[in-house]
Amino acid sequence: MATITKKVCLLGDFAVGKTSLVRRFVYSIFEDRYLATIGVRVSRKVLHLPDAKSNDETTLTLMLWDIAGSDVFTRMRASYLRGAGGALLVCDLTRPETLLNLREYLAVLRDLNMQIPLVLAANKCDLVDQIRLSTAELADFATPFSAPYYLTSAKDNIAVDAAFIHLGRLMLDWYT
Repeated sequence: MATITKKVCLLGDFAVGKTSLVRRFVYSIFEDRYLATIGVRVSRKVLHLPDAKSNDETTLTLMLWDIAGSDVFTRMRASYLRGAGGALLVCDLTRPETLLNLREYLAVLRDLNMQIPLVLAANKCDLVDQIRLSTAELADFATPFSAPYYLTSAKDNIAVDAAFIHLGRLMLDWYT
């Protein structure tokens, strides 16, 4: 049984739900009030994933780095991303500009020559009447980066675990 630890960076604008996704995934909780991240918050989640190659199980520890939105990220980007094994790109389905702004985060990854597995979490799918992004737009964004995408809701716990676990599996395939 292999034991692996990987750093995962959450990338996205303010108030897209990065912290809420992490709190739902790691602690199975959600809070309605907005909790602005100041600096960097690191959380840990251990996954036990079957290894298709060896019919064994891999223990994958995800170190989830949640940083404040774009202004802080711009100042800290190299140190924040250093050592990342994967990234969860997060946009807000009710604010189309948050998807477009992910291109800036991806440009930073390219500038740092980081080729890491990516998953797109299009968050707040529970706000059905307010959604302003289509699945076609999400697919158009994610396809060039070979990134699967998930319609997530930290509030209603929709596809949160699936998005993180898929990223974990991609990292295992990438690094083993």
